[in-house]
Amino acid sequence: MVVALRRASALLGLFLAAFLPLPQYAQDPGMVHYIYQRFRVLEQGLEKCTEATRAYIQDFREFSKNISVMLGRCHTYTSEYKSAVNNLALRVERAQREIDYLEYLREADMCMESEEKRLAEMLLQEAEEEKKIRTLLNASCDNMLMGIKSLKIVKKTMDPDGSWMKDAGSDSPKVYLFIGSRSKTVLEFANIRAFMEDSTKPAPRKLLLPLSWQGSGQVLYKGFLYFHNQGTPNEIIKYNLQKRTVEDRMKLLGGAGRALVYQHSPFTYIDLAVDEHGLWAIHTGPGIQSHLVLTKIDSGTLGIEHSWDTPCRSQDAEASFLLCGVLYVVYSSGGQGPHRITCVYDPLGNISDEDLPNLFLPRRPRSHSMIHYNPRDKQLYAWNEGNQIIYKLQTKKKLPLK
Repeated sequence: MVVALRRASALLGLFLAAFLPLPQYAQDPGMVHYIYQRFRVLEQGLEKCTEATRAYIQDFREFSKNISVMLGRCHTYTSEYKSAVNNLALRVERAQREIDYLEYLREADMCMESEEKRLAEMLLQEAEEEKKIRTLLNASCDNMLMGIKSLKIVKKTMDPDGSWMKDAGSDSPKVYLFIGSRSKTVLEFANIRAFMEDSTKPAPRKLLLPLSWQGSGQVLYKGFLYFHNQGTPNEIIKYNLQKRTVEDRMKLLGGAGRALVYQHSPFTYIDLAVDEHGLWAIHTGPGIQSHLVLTKIDSGTLGIEHSWDTPCRSQDAEASFLLCGVLYVVYSSGGQGPHRITCVYDPLGNISDEDLPNLFLPRRPRSHSMIHYNPRDKQLYAWNEGNQIIYKLQTKKKLPLK
């Protein structure tokens, strides 16, 4: 760099000498020496600057080398740290899986304990329920139906639908006639002879109810008339025949009254029945063509004592009755005979369809609008196409309780 400056100074001198006239002070030897000295000082300064620059460059190279070494170490440390972090993450994930598994085992144990507890409670509840049912149906009644062999047409009217009966809970000889599918009028006959005879002496007494009954499911029990209140889906009326007043009323639950009980009985939505155990209701549950529901009713308080969902369908059914706590459902094809009992339901589980012979009702041209069992005289009272009929029953002892 100094050589370059010297050459530049010489060239500048030649240039000035060639083109410019020398000033007066340039001809002075002292001035020339002074200028030379200044150039010398400048030249030394440039040399020092060059040396400093070289030293700086050397230091920078050393620094760069050291930085490269440090970066290499840092990269190594970074790889090691990353590997350590990955290993730690794997260990954490493994530990989390173990914790989840232990939690699953704990929940499984709790669930198993809860399931065992729930199962034990359910078994206890079922045992208590069975005990309650056996207590509820503890009447001294051990008969099961074996055959329906004879019939007696007691009377014939012009009405295809209706019902007739005696009080199933007393020794009263009176007979009651309900003509049609809905009305407020009930005919009371002094006895079965007065009911059978065509003469008007003694004439039947007309009882005018405050409410209209619907269907053919009404029953008489211990001086009270129980019937489905017309215009309501599920209300049962308890009417005192002696006082001529409504004693009480109740509503059946579980979809009762929303559909016909029997497909071939087009006006009966709730069928009431009486047997040795007391008052019952047969109705359908929710849904179309559903299975029949059997409900035990306390005749005194009209409280529901228990309900059972039975396997018996309402489709193709025409009537049903209870005998000793067992439901017998009569079916026919298209409303025509033969009339068969093809579904039997025993709440105690002691009688099934397989335990019974083929049960037929004597052939009639049409379906029955009602069939009710009277536990006092052990007979069926039925209505078939205007005929008031009594069926005689054959029974035998039930199988022993399981």
